[in-house]
Amino acid sequence: MVHSQLSICTIFLIGVVLEVSALEKYTAAVYEHAVILTGETPKLVTREEAVQQMNKNLDVLEEVTKTAAALGSHIIVLPEDGIYGWVFERKTLYPYLEDIPDPQENWIPCTDPQRFGSTEVQERLSCMARNYSIYVVANMGDKKSCNSTDPKCPKDGHYQYNTDVVYDPKGKFLARYHKYNLFETEMPYFDFAKEPQFVNFNTSFGRFGIITCADILNFREPAVSLVEVFKVDTILFPTAWTNDLPLLSAIQFHSAWAMGMRVNLLSANIHKPSLDLTGSGIFTPNGAQTYYFDMKTQEGRLLIAEVDARPRQSPTYPPPVNWSLYASDPKHFFPQADVFTGTIYFDNFTFTELSQEAGNHTVCQKGLCCHLSYKMAEKCNNEVYAFGAFDGLHVVEGEYYLQVRNLVGCNG
Repeated sequence: MVHSQLSICTIFLIGVVLEVSALEKYTAAVYEHAVILTGETPKLVTREEAVQQMNKNLDVLEEVTKTAAALGSHIIVLPEDGIYGWVFERKTLYPYLEDIPDPQENWIPCTDPQRFGSTEVQERLSCMARNYSIYVVANMGDKKSCNSTDPKCPKDGHYQYNTDVVYDPKGKFLARYHKYNLFETEMPYFDFAKEPQFVNFNTSFGRFGIITCADILNFREPAVSLVEVFKVDTILFPTAWTNDLPLLSAIQFHSAWAMGMRVNLLSANIHKPSLDLTGSGIFTPNGAQTYYFDMKTQEGRLLIAEVDARPRQSPTYPPPVNWSLYASDPKHFFPQADVFTGTIYFDNFTFTELSQEAGNHTVCQKGLCCHLSYKMAEKCNNEVYAFGAFDGLHVVEGEYYLQVRNLVGCNG
């Protein structure tokens, strides 16, 4: 678990002036993109070759952005790694990076593309937003030079950041977010942001915050603080999410997060079924408005749905759950049955089998006890169900502390 304290130096606020009339609802779009990869193995290319490769993906992303805008969308979210993929070593990624300036620079790349050097991708994203009058949220790579005066400066003299960018409907560069919680597979070629960035901005249809992929896992910063401290209404979520059953399935995880945090979540994933990459959606405190999960086809999918701009003000906004009431109520405690251990995603769970069609069970591990009352509509003889708990440090493909319960089923 990453513990961070909020301070003035770690708070990054990006704001725009609200339009005259605030909207009660808005139309959101997310695109699950079948990214065109650079190849099967890392290859060093020139900047010109890198731009040509990225334009193959940008051609697709521009077409879906045009379609989303024509269908009335106010904002579109494109996925993490959607412009160039992930087949890189540190040096082979560098030609794909651009120097992304501070949003305070008041810059429209579409009309002033040469201001910050070679910024072909930023120019194109800005023009997409400007030409189709839509907010565009995309993921790309940022490079920042450094030297020996910085003790953390990489040996090659620059930082490489996994970065989300936002452009407003006039093409103005609005927000930049450097991913804070990197996944293990991207650590060889991306650097960690030095501090968590709480990037958020206002629109006429609510306040938005930005996180990327692994940020939504069991880390407080920046995701939880964006909701609890900065009071965002919607989280923008570019991701390249691999579905690892049963705990890390994209649709279930992201929908549950939106419901638990009681905000909208606009989740755009990569579509690559051969790598278990799929699962995008528009999620709200009341559940999924729309989602896409497809392990069979190779095509991307555009999703569009209308959501409440400020869900906290909605009459259907769910009240917060006081979990302490459940934990302290004796009627929810049942004797612990026979237990066994089983491994899920490299973590050793304590399980109890649900051998009857109905019952009450408690399973405990360390200081965590989980309770279940259940009734099955039907139980076949070849079906086995188990209820489990895990309380410990997860150390594979990232390190974070977990307290989690699990209900699993399989054929006996």
